[in-house]
Amino acid sequence: MEFSLLGPIAVTTGSAELSLGPAKRRSVLALLLLQPNTTVPLEQLIDSLWEDEPPEHARTVVQGHVSRLRATLAEGGAEAYGIELATHGSAYLLRLPEELIDAHRFGELVALARPEAAPADAVPLLREALGLWRGPALTGTVTSPPFAAAAHALEERRLTAVEALGRAHGALGEHEQAAAVLYSAAVNHPLREGLIAGLMRALFHTGRQSDALEWFHRTRRLLNEELGVDPGERLRGAYEDILRAEAAGGARPAGGARGKDGTSGGTPSGRTSAGGGRTGASGDGRSATGSGARPVDGAKRAPVQGSADTDEAHGDAGAPGTDGTRQETAADGRGGSGSGRSGAPPRLLPRPPARFLGREDQLAALTTVLTDGTTGESPLAVVAGPAGVGKTACAVQWAHLYAGSFPDGQLFADLRGFGEGDEAPPAEILGDFLLALGTPPERVPSSAQAASALFRSLVAERRLLVVLDNARSSAQVRPLLPGGPHCATVVTSRSRLDGLVATDWARPVGIQTLGHEEGAALLGAMLGPDRVAEDPAAARELVDLCDGLPLALRAAAAQLTARPRWRLARLAAALRDERRRLALLSAEDTGIAAALRMSVARLSADDARLLSALATSADGHLNASLAAALAGYDPERTQDGLDRLTEMHLVDEEATDVYTISTLTQLFARDERGEGGESDTGGTGDGS
Repeated sequence: MEFSLLGPIAVTTGSAELSLGPAKRRSVLALLLLQPNTTVPLEQLIDSLWEDEPPEHARTVVQGHVSRLRATLAEGGAEAYGIELATHGSAYLLRLPEELIDAHRFGELVALARPEAAPADAVPLLREALGLWRGPALTGTVTSPPFAAAAHALEERRLTAVEALGRAHGALGEHEQAAAVLYSAAVNHPLREGLIAGLMRALFHTGRQSDALEWFHRTRRLLNEELGVDPGERLRGAYEDILRAEAAGGARPAGGARGKDGTSGGTPSGRTSAGGGRTGASGDGRSATGSGARPVDGAKRAPVQGSADTDEAHGDAGAPGTDGTRQETAADGRGGSGSGRSGAPPRLLPRPPARFLGREDQLAALTTVLTDGTTGESPLAVVAGPAGVGKTACAVQWAHLYAGSFPDGQLFADLRGFGEGDEAPPAEILGDFLLALGTPPERVPSSAQAASALFRSLVAERRLLVVLDNARSSAQVRPLLPGGPHCATVVTSRSRLDGLVATDWARPVGIQTLGHEEGAALLGAMLGPDRVAEDPAAARELVDLCDGLPLALRAAAAQLTARPRWRLARLAAALRDERRRLALLSAEDTGIAAALRMSVARLSADDARLLSALATSADGHLNASLAAALAGYDPERTQDGLDRLTEMHLVDEEATDVYTISTLTQLFARDERGEGGESDTGGTGDGS
């Protein structure tokens, strides 16, 4: 059984297509497929199905459509495929293997394709992905804003894949194929500048420079007439590159001297970096559309606002994304043009954390790891711990204390592994690093693999500190590691990043929650010692209610700062109400609920359900057997899930088969399941 969203909404089993009925019924199915294995509230279905005010009998209509869909799926043999359309209170859940949905398979194929690093493999993967499309996404659904937005998002993903396929053909020197792939999409989307820029480059490489330039002028006119704006950096970059190439000797013939890494001459992406480097550090080789072309003045980066004791406090500090892409660059990185030594060393660290206290053991551990010059290797430390425990603050504090040990500069990047949007692609960060090190914009490679090699070669003989904040995975970090023995790297993450320990000999530095004394000292530093000394017992209780997390304690201090007449005991009394605690431990966009949401968002559906089940534990202490009983999972599946949750610091393993889940994590997981925990009960009966 297969489900189609990339075209008309359809369900096929074998060679037959199931009859789904009217548009609203197809729309109900589409909305459930857009959120597979997730409960979808009845109110959301109603809001999506009726653009205007829904009729009084809307609930009955939706319930009828769900009932008919359940019967249709059953007639098609859904049970044999592990498919179930379940009701959980006033919400519905379509449980199924996600690979049965064409949009999911499309996303997996696109993610596997690496058009710059492995173009020969990327071409068939991307062609297969695009072959899943049978027309405009979500055809046959109602014409309401939610469905229009969802269809637009899917179309954006398709166009991104088309651009990637064009880049892959170009990296192979197949410029005619690249032009053919990009042409029809460019005609249909004449204001999509990245698409036009790719087509211009492809046309130029086939010897059709006049056509390439005409596309630029046509798009410039459209942008001015319809939007009142000038061409963006990517479009201007393609135009300027073509003009420079013409001035240097005319158009390059089709299939001409273009490197396999997608750059125009220069160092191929597979070249080993000078000074040895980390030859295995090219990572997944993904390249962000729109990375590495805009000069960045490190001295002008905005300072970080707010507390540095939180993992989220630094936002985009240190390595903001760039919008322009130079697909055709000379990336040899040799000579004086890429050395960066003529200017001031980069100083990209955020400002030192405010009111930083304690953490002497962790700072000493970082000093031991990062200043060890006996191994002849570039030292690497991973600062890991739960959300809100102060990993970023500790790393940045150490970096400022020891900045003098790294006279050639300090680089900082937020990898956004646990942020609101997508994680930062290595190519984006490498582009910023290379620019900060003095590499001219036109010499920044477009592929992550080539940029990584150039970065390692530039810093091979320097004394440089690299701080990589908020990493999601080892694969995201590896392309960003310097290779020189005098460089040092510190990574922060909510995950242990065991892969870096295994392959790059990273040394872990764990960060724990604060005890009563340290927590009270932090409150005193923010509120004044006299206010805390008035009621030391209430201060101890506040530390307990905040689970000893600096982020939560800072939010609590913010509440008290805004209410100078409140005693600590009054806030403690308010926080005892578990229904209000997470809300009270928030300050605008900073709070423990927001931090935990980022961690849980990165979990698989199975692990998220396991965490929700663990949250029902009476005292937060349990073993694998109890966890299996709460979740309805078999022992092996439960143990694997507990291991992953422990790695993410959402659960602690205090001793062999003794696990704990913090009170704040329990409260958050319960809130995420909805009121009354109805979906927990419904989700445990069949072990999924």
